Amino acid sequence: MNFDLSHIPQRTSKPREAGLTMVMDKGLSLREAENLIESSDHLVDLVKLGFGTSLITKNLQEKIKLYQNAGIVVYLGGTLFEAFLIRGQFDDYRKLLNKLGIDTAEVSDGSIELNHNTKCELIHEMAKDFRTLSEVGSKEAGIIIHPNKWKNMMKAELEAGSWKVIAEARESGNVGIYRPNGSAHVSLISKILEVIPKDKILWEAPQKAQQVWFINQLGANVNLGNIAPNEMIPLETLRLGVRGDTFFNYLPERIDVNKVIAKAKNKK
Repeated sequence: MNFDLSHIPQRTSKPREAGLTMVMDKGLSLREAENLIESSDHLVDLVKLGFGTSLITKNLQEKIKLYQNAGIVVYLGGTLFEAFLIRGQFDDYRKLLNKLGIDTAEVSDGSIELNHNTKCELIHEMAKDFRTLSEVGSKEAGIIIHPNKWKNMMKAELEAGSWKVIAEARESGNVGIYRPNGSAHVSLISKILEVIPKDKILWEAPQKAQQVWFINQLGANVNLGNIAPNEMIPLETLRLGVRGDTFFNYLPERIDVNKVIAKAKNKK
């Protein structure tokens, strides 16, 4: 913090298990990655090189090192994992992570149909060598997964070795835990939280309204992902209550602005 301000929530510090922020890098240049690091490395916990962008991103190895040297965990998008898996190249994928010096991986089945027992076996195998996140939910609009199934899948994947389970929303934020208009699927999220500890879930929340909703429901240290690089500082102001949408979250309930101003004048 650049200066003192009262009634600011206590944020967790890096490296942390709660209050994580994951940025979606959809092909930033080295200079753009440097700019992100310069402005927000103290706020960014993870960077996901989205979907299959790492296949064609220039200076990939150099960019990974930039992030890692800044204390940011880097991993490849789950869609790339699926692209390797469906081609029978699971071992090649693990070799690629080792070659790139990446210690974190995502296991997902948002684009392909994968037996859940098989998915859990893959999570278990990956978790032997990598910090593993697993994503639950389909990327396809219109596919409805019953809340009980969401809960059971998340529970099983954590038991299989997932560090965090990711609640799917895509980078658009209109599938999975959200309705087509982008609003939160409240009943689904409530059912999930009945069974899964909130700190074990990384909620994809690319839209500002979604970030506000989760902060209002679960507090400043909720885990949020799929954040655009230029939205890191705006998101942190939401977490801290210094942006209009969450302005009153941490202030005393019965605060009289006029009395506060009068008291301050009397102190002069």
